[in-house]
This record gives sequence, structure tokens and C-alpha cells, in this order.
Amino acid sequence: MVGAVEAAVVIVVDGGRLLLLKAAAGHVGEGKWKGLSGKLLPGESPSEGAAREAFEESGLRVSRLTRHGVVRCSFGGRENPDWILHVFSTDSFEGDMRHDPEGALNWFPLEEVPYIEMWEDNRHWLPLVLEGKKFSGYFFYDEEGSKLSGFSLDIEDLRA
Repeated sequence: MVGAVEAAVVIVVDGGRLLLLKAAAGHVGEGKWKGLSGKLLPGESPSEGAAREAFEESGLRVSRLTRHGVVRCSFGGRENPDWILHVFSTDSFEGDMRHDPEGALNWFPLEEVPYIEMWEDNRHWLPLVLEGKKFSGYFFYDEEGSKLSGFSLDIEDLRA
């Protein structure tokens, strides 16, 4: 059995809006909006990977990352996760935003997050990130990743 793919995502927040990338054709999550994310490199920590991916996908240098938790995703009824996603957020960034071949970037008002055009699990954990909470989640998808069939989510308030 091959181990899970480890990845990191950073949700960049600027006042009342957040930055998302719409994955281009041929990329994981093609056509879906997502945070700045990607696979970790060998020997790279989750926070290093989140910062690197944010820069590669947007041109922004992020700092003061807040770790919110881990999302594990399984596809096709497998018991062990196929993906382990380390979730971070930040409101601290600098640089000039540039577009990347991996997808189109857009700032969304917090009340207009396009959840219907995102991976289904985002509907459950992204609001927790925006509320400043910590969590651990396990999400089960069908083989194609098109339908969420179940999940568990443990929540802890970071501000408590």
C-alpha cells in the first residue's frame, strides 16, 4: 500500500475577504476554488510547504501562519487516508500578486465564499478557519471525488 499524499493549504485573509485559486485544467481539483495549496516536498514541514505554495501560486510571501488542523480525505471507501492536508491561515503577507498557470486567483468577500464550487469538505472546515478554530477532520469521498459520503470533525476554539 502506498502512503497518503501530504499537502498543506494556507487561507489568506485580508480584512473582510479571502484569496482563492480556481484550479486550472489538468491540476488536482480542476475547476474548483481552493486555498493556496500543494504537496509537501521531502523533508519540508507543513508550514514551510504552505508558505512555499502560497508564493508559487500567488507571488505573495506569507508569514505568521496559524495552524488550524489536519484534514484527511479518503476516496472510494478506503479506510486509510489518500490525502493528509495541513491547514493554515494568515492575514500577514507582502509582495505583488501574480497569476500562476495552476489557476486563476480571486479575492472573495467572506460572505460570498463560493462553497458550491469547492471540494465539499471545505464547507465544513473553512468556516472554522475563518472563526479562528482548531480542528481535525476525516472526509470520505466516492472514487471520483465528486461526492462526499461521510465525515467526522472534532473542533476546538483557538481563542479560548
